[in-house]
Amino acid sequence: MLEVQPKDSRGYFMLPQTPEDAGYYVYGTPDQGGGQYAHPVMMTLLFFIEREWQAIDRRKFGVGNISLPGGGKFKPHDSHKDGLQVDVRPLRKDGAHVPVKYFQAGYDRGATERLIGLFQAHPAVMKVYFNDLSIPGVQPLKDHDNHFHVALRVGTT
Repeated sequence: MLEVQPKDSRGYFMLPQTPEDAGYYVYGTPDQGGGQYAHPVMMTLLFFIEREWQAIDRRKFGVGNISLPGGGKFKPHDSHKDGLQVDVRPLRKDGAHVPVKYFQAGYDRGATERLIGLFQAHPAVMKVYFNDLSIPGVQPLKDHDNHFHVALRVGTT
């Protein structure tokens, strides 16, 4: 029987945690998806990106914090309240599902640029924050050395 994802008071579903053959893996706090409740536009975007990514790379990308059930303050974030922001780990050369900073040896800049490019090409994406300023179109933000932050707008898809 197909398991239905948990749903919060806004009607947002939790990002599936271990989908078979998915192009992403999950991380974040709280664990077990407790911080991964996504607006329907975000959920659609993540599923679209993971399918596009699978077509060009065998490695999975890491999806982190989105929003808490019901929204509200998500410490230490000033954002991540409405299900329209997501943190994503940059790609590692070894494909391991652990963090890497953009200036460390294991960081795969080319693959990360391609992944960010997939996000940037989607009409719902408003901004991408990441401190590797060699990647076109990203904007710097404090504490974004080991993940990039994607912010969406609604009403454009």
